[in-house]
Amino acid sequence: MPIVKMKKKKSGGSSKSLPVRVTTMDAELEFDIDNKTVGKELFELVCRTIGLRETWYFGLQFVDSKGYIAWLKFEKKVLDQDVPKESPIPFLFLAKFSPEDVSEELIQEITQHLFFLQVKQSILNMDVYCPPEASVLLASYAVQAKYGDYDESTYRSGMLASEDLLPQRVIDQYQMTAEMWEERIKVWYADRRGMTRDEAEMEYLKIAQDLEMYGINYFQIKNKKGSELWFGVDCRGINVYERDNRLSPKVTFPWSEIKNISFKDKKFTIKNVDKKAPDFMFYAPKSRINKLILELCVGNHDLFMRRRKPDSMEIQQMKAQAREEKDRKQLDRSRLPCDECFFVVL
Repeated sequence: MPIVKMKKKKSGGSSKSLPVRVTTMDAELEFDIDNKTVGKELFELVCRTIGLRETWYFGLQFVDSKGYIAWLKFEKKVLDQDVPKESPIPFLFLAKFSPEDVSEELIQEITQHLFFLQVKQSILNMDVYCPPEASVLLASYAVQAKYGDYDESTYRSGMLASEDLLPQRVIDQYQMTAEMWEERIKVWYADRRGMTRDEAEMEYLKIAQDLEMYGINYFQIKNKKGSELWFGVDCRGINVYERDNRLSPKVTFPWSEIKNISFKDKKFTIKNVDKKAPDFMFYAPKSRINKLILELCVGNHDLFMRRRKPDSMEIQQMKAQAREEKDRKQLDRSRLPCDECFFVVL
């Protein structure tokens, strides 16, 4: 997919103009901001540009001067946040939080598409473990989303062999050629006929969200004894893993059972709702790691509580509009001959 470059200048009076480059999962955006611009203003500018309304899942990520991953804070000025001393200043527009149920919670097509691209990249990069059979199944949905319906008359042998569709771990696990993998994917791909890009991407996400490592942010920590562990935070709560196993948590803290979380320097403490349960304490390599952990915990917990309340008027309106748009597209497709349906969804 070609990178789309956009440039939108922001009026700032006599303030110095600063070039910013924001890379989303499928586009590269360029803006001019001033030195008084706060994080929220830049974030909202990006969201308006790409037409995104489900903003609460996303954030602007950057690498600070110490080489650590950081998220742009909304209330502070961009230039006061240890952003890279580069021109243009680089940011990644990424999903910071994940929904518990993609089919129920993701409303806009643009939101679904951005999640699909990011999750697919995480699986292919092997940041999320995916078993071989599930990898082939997901690849078939990815191909349907990209190429549309399988057509035996136009399909060219080798068409999928050059695509990045499977994690390298899966490829290395079996003595199979690229052509053999292609044939396996093609069999499933042929069964996706009639599925639109949005439907294929949603089916991909519905399978991916059941993977053990989906949506989890991992951090290396140590317990009081100095043993190395993994700390994981996601939409449902906090998990602690053995150093050599990030699939099965050793200890789990659901958000509903956590009373309080806090840190002091490198020490992080989790207090349980059950007063009889001991506090869980661990140590991060740097205090800034604990700051990021706390930020992700607070954001995930806020969304966890929000999901358990009735939809706001804004969400109700967005869902109604999404249903109307989906019904309109289905009606348009039903009026066209089958061989033209593919072109409708491009």
